[in-house]
Amino acid sequence: MSNDWKPRTKAIHMGTRRSQYNELSEAMFMTQGFVYETAEQAEGRFQSLGDDEFIYARYGNPTVRMFEDRIAGMLGYEDCFACTSGMAAVSGALTALLKAGDHVVAARALFGSCLYVLEDILARFGVEITLVDGTDNAAWDAAIRPDTRLVFFESISNPTLEIVDMRHVVAKAHSVGALVLADDAMATPVYSYARACGADIAIISTTKHVDGQGRLLGGAICGTKELIRGPIEAYMKHTGGAMNPFTAWTHLKALETIDLRVRAQSDAALKLANALDGHPRLHAVRYPTHPSHPQHDLALAQAPSGGTVFAIEVKGGKEACFKFLNALQLVTISNNFADAKSIATHPATTTHQRLPQEQKDILGITDGMVRMSAGLEDVDDLIADIKQALEQSA
Repeated sequence: MSNDWKPRTKAIHMGTRRSQYNELSEAMFMTQGFVYETAEQAEGRFQSLGDDEFIYARYGNPTVRMFEDRIAGMLGYEDCFACTSGMAAVSGALTALLKAGDHVVAARALFGSCLYVLEDILARFGVEITLVDGTDNAAWDAAIRPDTRLVFFESISNPTLEIVDMRHVVAKAHSVGALVLADDAMATPVYSYARACGADIAIISTTKHVDGQGRLLGGAICGTKELIRGPIEAYMKHTGGAMNPFTAWTHLKALETIDLRVRAQSDAALKLANALDGHPRLHAVRYPTHPSHPQHDLALAQAPSGGTVFAIEVKGGKEACFKFLNALQLVTISNNFADAKSIATHPATTTHQRLPQEQKDILGITDGMVRMSAGLEDVDDLIADIKQALEQSA
């Protein structure tokens, strides 16, 4: 029956496991180890684990497994491995699937930490990396070779909100037998289209929309059971990247409202983009499903919403940007996104400040760019706050 449920229902009920007490709310199994009735049972579990058998929290836990089942069900994948953070998920998946001599093609518009994993860590161990303009299908076609092992991109790039033509890239990658990993953080678990477009693995930072309230770090790797319980689980359980049961339990509670929260925040993001479009203190407003976005048609072809984040380009560069940020009264200055509180971030001096200026220029991360994450406040209050702060940016 659960396979027929819609994602919103799966987010509340998928993978439920109840103890002998038949609790309504999911139980938190706050334990690092498990007890065996006999020595033979212990031996058997170390030889082969069943779906509901556990030996050590680094290998698996009932609360964590409930969370993994729900995320996998929401995103449409067979299985999931829950991790300590979004970057643990990214680095774990890449490292588990690659070896010296492998070739990776990745979009150049990646989060700074993802670029570090590719260019500083994996390249050091003999993995060949090719970066391309993720918006250019011809660039993907030229870079993906018969010996390409893996293709990696953000479905919506952070912070410039570029869109990858996922179906085209997946088809090209699969034509040479390469795996496709999609970082789905900005697309949100509610509007995720990685599975529908054929991506082999979807990676999300559960720190963002799943938690959604600024409390806990987490990540998830979703894919086929063969990949998740094969090379990915083997790597993660031996290197200590598994999510802890308290985080998993808190995330389970957050999943009960994620659909309502993300839809409201995404609606707010579009309304804010509409309200700010053409403002005299802005060079531009960028939101994937807003008509002004250069890839508007592609964004709508892949998902009904552009997510919870939009970007603005303030006239006057860094000085004007800082005046704007400092004048905000309701919107919070922080480096996270997808929180219940609306957040403003200046990527050039915070999240992406370590990128060389040449790379910032290529990606379009200017001194005037502000990444805006729509929260759950009243949209009219947000519009008023942003507009009054813009007036003070001159």
